[in-house]
Amino acid sequence: MLKDILESGNCFKLVCGAGNEDAAEVEKLVSLYSAAGCKFFDLSAKPEIVDAAKRGLNGKEGYLCVSVGIKGDPHVRKAHIDYEKCSGCHKCEEICPQKTIKHCKVLAARCIGCGRCFSVCKHGAVSFTTETRDLKEILPPLIEKGIDCIELHAMGENIDEALEKWNYINEVYDGMLSICTARGHLSEERMLELIKKTLENRKPYSTIVQADGFPMSGGKDDYKTTLQAVATAEIIQNSRLPVYIMLSGGTNSKTAELASLCNINYNGIAVGSFARKIVSRHIGRPDFLKNEPLFNEALAVAKSLVHSCQNNRSSLV
Repeated sequence: MLKDILESGNCFKLVCGAGNEDAAEVEKLVSLYSAAGCKFFDLSAKPEIVDAAKRGLNGKEGYLCVSVGIKGDPHVRKAHIDYEKCSGCHKCEEICPQKTIKHCKVLAARCIGCGRCFSVCKHGAVSFTTETRDLKEILPPLIEKGIDCIELHAMGENIDEALEKWNYINEVYDGMLSICTARGHLSEERMLELIKKTLENRKPYSTIVQADGFPMSGGKDDYKTTLQAVATAEIIQNSRLPVYIMLSGGTNSKTAELASLCNINYNGIAVGSFARKIVSRHIGRPDFLKNEPLFNEALAVAKSLVHSCQNNRSSLV
C-alpha cells in the first residue's frame, strides 16, 4: 500500500508535471522510472494522462496521484507569447526544459508553467494564464477510473480558495490526500496555518505535506538548488503534525544527503524537473519504448537517481 511506502521513509515520487498533458511522454517516464524502482507518480488531472501512466506501469506495482491547483499557483499555469512584443530572439526556446516553445509559439499541452521563458524575455512578451477547472467535473471520472492520491497545489495567496477546494476533495475522496505548499507567497506562519486547517477533518497520517522549497527549479544537481526544499521540510517537521513529509521543489540527487545532514526525518522525495532532464535525450526518441539498448541506457541513469533519493534514514536511526 502507499502508506507502507511512505512509512518506510524511502518513497521516491516521480513528478511528471501537473501541467504536463503529453500522454506519450508520461507513458515513457512512468515506464522508465517504474523499472528503476519508483512506485509513486504525480500526474496531470486528466483521464488520458492517467491511462498513459497505467500503460507505462504495464501491470507493475504503482500508485497514481493527480494534481490540481488554485489560481496563481505556478504548477497549473500556461505560458503565452505576445507575438507583437516578441523580438524573435528565441531565448525562450533555448531555456524551456520541456522543449514546448517552437518558433515562439507555446505548445500548451507540454507547458508546465515553470517560468523560465518569462525570466529571459527582455521585451515583456511572455505572460501566463491559469487553467481554471471545475473540480466537480474533473475529479469524479478520475476517482472512478482509479487513483491513489489527490494533491492540491496551494501556492497562491488565496487561502480561502485553497480551503474551499481542499474541503470539496476531502468530501468526495476518502483516500490519501496531499497538500503542496511553499513559502513563496505565504509567510512561514501562514503556510503552517493553511496546513493545520487542512488537517482539521483528516485522520492522523492520511495526509502528505509536500514541502516545496523552490517550485520547478531542479535543473541543477547541487546542494544549493535543493537547500530550500530541505529548509521547508524542516519547518513542517518542527510543527510535529501527524502528516507524511515529502520534499520537493529543486530536488535532485543531493537532496537525501543534505536532508540527512540536517536531521530531517522525512518520508519521501518528489523529483520532477531534474528527473525529467537527465533522461530527456532518451525519451525524446520516438522508438524509446521499443529500443532496448536506448531504454537500458536511460534506466541506468534513472536507477542512480532513485537510489540516491532512497538513502534516507541510515544516519537518523
